[in-house]
Amino acid sequence: MDSLDFLNSPPVKTVRFGGSVADTLMKYKQGDSSDYELLRHQLADPEIKDAQIISWLQEFRGCVTQLTKDHEQLIYTILRLPWVGRSNAVVEEYMTFLSNLVSAQTVYLCSCLKMVVSHFTPKRMTICEGGVDISDSDDEDENLPRNFDRCHQALQLITKYVPATSRFLMPIVQENFPFIQKSSRTLECYVHNLLRVTVYIPSIRRDVLEVIFEKMLKLDVSASRSHIEEAEENAVQRQRAEEPAEEGLFDMDEDVAADQAPGTTAMAHPVAERLDTLMAVMMSYIRDICLVNGSLQVERTKELYKDLLSVFDKLILPTHASCHVQYTLFYLCSFRLALAEAFLDHLWKILQSPSQPAVLRQAAAGFLGSFLARAKFVPVATVRACLDLLLSWIHRYIDSQDNSGRQACCDISLHGPFYSACQAVFYTLIFRHRAMLEGNMKKGLEYLQSLNLERVVMCQLNPLKVCLLSVSNMFAAITRKYQVVFCYTIIERNNRHMLPVVRSSAGGDCVTTNTNPLDSFFPFDPYLLKRSSQLIEPLYQVWEELADIELPPGKTARQGSGEDEDDFLCGETPQADGIVGMTPSSYDSTLRSPSSLGSPPFSFQKPF
Repeated sequence: MDSLDFLNSPPVKTVRFGGSVADTLMKYKQGDSSDYELLRHQLADPEIKDAQIISWLQEFRGCVTQLTKDHEQLIYTILRLPWVGRSNAVVEEYMTFLSNLVSAQTVYLCSCLKMVVSHFTPKRMTICEGGVDISDSDDEDENLPRNFDRCHQALQLITKYVPATSRFLMPIVQENFPFIQKSSRTLECYVHNLLRVTVYIPSIRRDVLEVIFEKMLKLDVSASRSHIEEAEENAVQRQRAEEPAEEGLFDMDEDVAADQAPGTTAMAHPVAERLDTLMAVMMSYIRDICLVNGSLQVERTKELYKDLLSVFDKLILPTHASCHVQYTLFYLCSFRLALAEAFLDHLWKILQSPSQPAVLRQAAAGFLGSFLARAKFVPVATVRACLDLLLSWIHRYIDSQDNSGRQACCDISLHGPFYSACQAVFYTLIFRHRAMLEGNMKKGLEYLQSLNLERVVMCQLNPLKVCLLSVSNMFAAITRKYQVVFCYTIIERNNRHMLPVVRSSAGGDCVTTNTNPLDSFFPFDPYLLKRSSQLIEPLYQVWEELADIELPPGKTARQGSGEDEDDFLCGETPQADGIVGMTPSSYDSTLRSPSSLGSPPFSFQKPF
């Protein structure tokens, strides 16, 4: 062919070396691997063109029955092809190939699943700065939502052709979960995509939730309340130092200026920032599952509640001093009173069950009292019903001690659930007594007197000695004001004697009343995460100073600095100190929209 003939001939669509796939596989079977290795090399070329990929895939589909376990290295090369970000033609051809492969060669099912799951986070790319290669994630890729959608289409296809996919998917999901030290964006994308999977593979939802909550709890307990508050305070101070106010122009309030500073929606504490992102994703998922156009989907909500309650029992309840993860249930329960009552009933059953470990019964009491005190959506009638149950059980417990013939003593190891129940009652009354007395003061006081609180505080088990001092003092002040019960004589006697409180029936270490002998934990203490808090704040009962309550001389309800604190318990509740231990439709417009991850975020898609 002369040069003129070459110019007049049509261009070749693809540049390939070697024979067809069928011929290459045949030669490889006969011992000639030269074309086989050349084929793998061409498939791994980072500059491979769309037309080349389509041509190869079409040939592979024609001989998919020959792609047995002997060709796993070739299959792995195909699975590493950059198909997700390619043209629609490549994507369609690749999905067809995947369907044929998993149907004909189920031995490659897990490899295909790993490939799909690997695309649930932004890909890493290398940026050269100052002659140094820096690895970073491709966060700003505008095609990311489309790419995620394609991954979910592929996974739905695989599930369609291999119904047992769900059995093999969970270990892969768990194994590929990013380290909690990864960026907020990486964690957000992965969790978001896992939750999308539960929409079209609902059988794995509970397992997926357990995996996600386990990671979230690790973040939660490694970012203690005091560390988050300290980081935020330091950030405010740095902001003020970097942007000094110009004197003589305006007397701008410094706190207002700090609140208006750019970037204040991000948490200063890096771990809290990651947790805030995941909490926002999880609450968005809860709302999208339960609400459609503002209407509650009762059956779907009930099923999600059951799954979250299972996660609560398995992971949240036994985790000591988590600050935020439990608010997922708090948020879900706000959708309907029946959910809140079911949650309270569940906690009550754990508390009063002798077959449950004491440490879990004490934790349940903490959740019960904190939920009753803080959930605005729980009406007074429900609060009274719970107090009736608690006080009835407490009085029966006192009866059992009185009838035992033994001298009762403050032994937390023996009576821990009792003391936790008493503190739950005191704590609930501190927060809700005003609501109980509003409207009809006489009936409200009659109800409080019917609880026979005097017998509780004066019994030989002496709960005021064991409860947090701030709780005891505030409860004493409130009940004194309304002449329901007088506690100060007992409190003074306890302080005077300063008798140790035994924590172990074998003797153990002893602590005095000025510490936290119950290792008290109030799970619904103020929510500190900024973005996700916007969904919690309207539902949350903040602590309001009781100006008409007088504490006796020398007494204080606050144990900390008392500056800008929501809670009178400041400084007394324990910190997690980074240890996981055993213990007693879309975002709001103000939140970062998950539409950046795919639209809609958790739509109920039909199988692809």
